[in-house]
Amino acid sequence: MTVEDTVAPHRSLSDAVPPAPGGDRMGQAPLSPGALAQLVGSRICHDLISPVGAIGNGLELLAMAGGRTMPGGSAELELISDSVVQANARIRFFRVAFGLAGHEQRLGRSELRGILADLYAGGRVRVDWQVEEDRPRATVQIAFLLVLCLESALARGGQITIRAAGDAGWLLRAEGPVLRIDSALWRMLAPDGAPATMDLRAGDVHFALARDRMRDLGLDLHATKDTEGMTLTF
Repeated sequence: MTVEDTVAPHRSLSDAVPPAPGGDRMGQAPLSPGALAQLVGSRICHDLISPVGAIGNGLELLAMAGGRTMPGGSAELELISDSVVQANARIRFFRVAFGLAGHEQRLGRSELRGILADLYAGGRVRVDWQVEEDRPRATVQIAFLLVLCLESALARGGQITIRAAGDAGWLLRAEGPVLRIDSALWRMLAPDGAPATMDLRAGDVHFALARDRMRDLGLDLHATKDTEGMTLTF
């Protein structure tokens, strides 16, 4: 047997890889950079939520093994348990804010109020979700991103209220002792605002994402500021 007999003939990648189930995907629309970023966010949150939940379950087992039930166990276990609850709430919030948002999926009041209650429990900022009916996940995502924008403006804490405005609109109101507005970031959210540039900080990424998501859905944000706070509608 010669060397030539043992070497497979050269094939392109398309020849070597079998077709995907369901047929050829070449006719589908290409994935946009924004959708790809949302998929990355969904993947990270999906992979983190299970181990964080497992830590919480492990803490409960430790408490029971020591003859205690949580809460009411040792101070160390309670501290870890509180951190697990906070981490779980952050992942659930980030999954909505930064993950892939299908246009047909809807989220309910009890789930959203639970996420926000766990996330902001004991903090300087309080968030009150007053929307009664289920809403499309795509617009809930924008509302969550705008909550982060308003939180960054409440330098000394305060209150953020989310209400329905008409059948499908939204109203977010932030009030606090000090309202710190970064004009460069907030101009990004204007209907004619410019896209983010490379000097955007990671801690301010929600401004750029809110802008892009509103443009994806054909929505405009209107902001008004008064002596007591700031109101956003879209």
